[in-house]
Amino acid sequence: VLITKVTTITFTKKDGTERVMKCTLRPDLLPVQEIVEGKEPRKQNDSVMSVYDVEANGWRSFTVRSVKRVEFTIT
Repeated sequence: VLITKVTTITFTKKDGTERVMKCTLRPDLLPVQEIVEGKEPRKQNDSVMSVYDVEANGWRSFTVRSVKRVEFTIT
């Protein structure tokens, strides 16, 4: 769903507070990323999801197991 829509994710942050974030992985909404030669790619962590926060205009991440709710509109 994140690849095709802006999705609202509610999750618990590490400090115990709840966070509601509108985010996406839709390519047309992501900022252009520069490719730097010789830069090591980040290690993939399957328990953490990196997404683009459309309200804060920046990349954010959350632990998958901390997700409480996922909301999106079907069109």
